[in-house]
Amino acid sequence: MTGRQGRVWLAVTALVVLLVVAGVALAARGDSRPTAAPAGPSATAASPAAASPVDASPSAVPPVVVPPVVVPGRPGEPAATRAAQEVRDAAPPRYNGLDVWYVRMMIPHHQQAVEMATLAPDRATDPRVRAVADRIRAAQGPELGVLRGWLGARGLPAELPGHDHGTMRGMQSAEAVRQLAAARGADFDRLFVRMMTAHHEGAVVMSTDLLKVGVDQTLQEFANAVAVEQSAEITRLRELITP
Repeated sequence: MTGRQGRVWLAVTALVVLLVVAGVALAARGDSRPTAAPAGPSATAASPAAASPVDASPSAVPPVVVPPVVVPGRPGEPAATRAAQEVRDAAPPRYNGLDVWYVRMMIPHHQQAVEMATLAPDRATDPRVRAVADRIRAAQGPELGVLRGWLGARGLPAELPGHDHGTMRGMQSAEAVRQLAAARGADFDRLFVRMMTAHHEGAVVMSTDLLKVGVDQTLQEFANAVAVEQSAEITRLRELITP
């Protein structure tokens, strides 16, 4: 081999060596890059935000799902299922003229009972009479508020022009109330028991009648309570009468 051929051979050998070294370096640099995390349950667990698009912040409020309402049908008709909103909108307060009449009559009726009961603390001798009077005031005073509120909620006046409340069942005349106010002791006790018994009997009849013909649910419950409670009160009043 001549000198020139030797130099050429050395140059080629050096070039090959450089190429090999460069390839190894590139391969090493490529291996040093981070590899992507494998997809799977572990990746999902490591990234909660990627697991679900739903806002998991504390301020997020889940929607309220209102179940449908089963509406009973009329006699002989099947029940129907309706959305709760439809049932609320389709059920306005219902009442009839007899409901209104009962409330307008029961207000002065209760007022007179409270007026008579208020006389007892200073006039009655029998403590049982005073106890009955206290119960009447405690019960019928708040009931007057219920009755007035019922009319007010419906924009109805409390007074019925031209009506004589003295003709109602159990109502005592103005003269009888004056006699009760003038009585004292045992005379007051006897007069109070007689007048309040008749007064309660009238309220029971009025309430029982409304239960047959009224349609307002609130008044049905009210009238039933009046009939039951005042019937029990009548029994207590009669026990106070000395044979």
